[in-house]
Amino acid sequence: MHWKGRGVAALAAAFIIFIAGAIATTPSRAASAVAQQTQQPSAPSSIAKRVGVIKAITGSAITLTPDAGPQITILVQDSTRIFQTAPGEKDLKSATPIHLSDLQPGDRILVAGKLSDDATSISASAIAAMKRSDVEAKQQADQEAWRRGVGGLVKSVDPTAGTIAISVATSGGNRDVALLVTAATTFLRYAPSSVNFADAVPSSLAEIKPGDQLRARGTRSADGAQFNADAIVSGSFRNIAGTITSLDAPSGTLTVMDLIAKKPVTVRITADSQLRKFPPEIAQRVAIRLKGAAAQPGSAPGSPPPGATAGQSAAGEQRPAGGQLDFQQIVNRMPPAALPDFQKGDAVMIVSTVGADSGKITAISLLGGVEPILAAAPNSSQTVTLSPWSLGSEAAAGNAGASP
Repeated sequence: MHWKGRGVAALAAAFIIFIAGAIATTPSRAASAVAQQTQQPSAPSSIAKRVGVIKAITGSAITLTPDAGPQITILVQDSTRIFQTAPGEKDLKSATPIHLSDLQPGDRILVAGKLSDDATSISASAIAAMKRSDVEAKQQADQEAWRRGVGGLVKSVDPTAGTIAISVATSGGNRDVALLVTAATTFLRYAPSSVNFADAVPSSLAEIKPGDQLRARGTRSADGAQFNADAIVSGSFRNIAGTITSLDAPSGTLTVMDLIAKKPVTVRITADSQLRKFPPEIAQRVAIRLKGAAAQPGSAPGSPPPGATAGQSAAGEQRPAGGQLDFQQIVNRMPPAALPDFQKGDAVMIVSTVGADSGKITAISLLGGVEPILAAAPNSSQTVTLSPWSLGSEAAAGNAGASP
């Protein structure tokens, strides 16, 4: 995920404290000042800061595209201290001094200095940088970690034992998994007003409740029944299965008849919404797996249908331990779709945030081509739920980080 929100807040605080104590420090003393930054006094209110991506560098001027606010020029002085820090760091203790020539467009920087009277430029006292290549590598590693994780609906929470029971939907049927949490487990909570994974905020075990959707990254036990969670992201979401009754691609809206509630729902599609569409052959194979053991007397739940090789699903995906197929893993591997790819009469599955108006939602995920799946499992909205986190781009990284 991008360097913003959580993580940047702690780093920015440490950075500003460092600036306050080191603003008169000579370059030769900068390294020791970084190491001592946590012991420095509070920053003066005159220090302005911006976080964003370098758009261009011309001479000693950096054109910065901030995460918030208009484009701004960063004026680098001979006395400006520039440091490089790794993605994920929350202080400057391990930062290393670099030069302006080491920065490139695409790098992310945190700048502190004096704002001009017209607010169009900042005379930089110090710059903390994350190289674009390091940010991209960290995002990819985070996305892979979330993909290898587990997700499902929360059944129960035991704060005393430090366990969360979740129901994981697979094409072989729902499976219970026990998440084990420790003091080192980090928690994030999906923001009710946003469909962007990058906007998830720090949370705690106490905020997780039955009915929530949850995704965790960590280590799975050999039989898949337990999962040691390093990080958990959760939220309250709404899953809908229905048929498109009208569609307005230019305005980014469609109307879906909810098959469970028997009511129409207006769905808004934004740039952060993830759209996927099953090819017919894949949807048919998933539908066969949904019928599972009921269609094959004597077979175990989650066993492959005729024609599928050992260790492989009918959809061509490797099954995790225990022989179960992760429905969300198949969805994540589908190529992105666009709203014009959908038509009136198409069956879709949707996951959205829970808003005040039940008749109007903003889609986090929209999955089409699911007619065979809904036919195989009429209650698919309850037994085969979509994860709200598509980690193939920003999930668990934004246009989702996760990359979760």
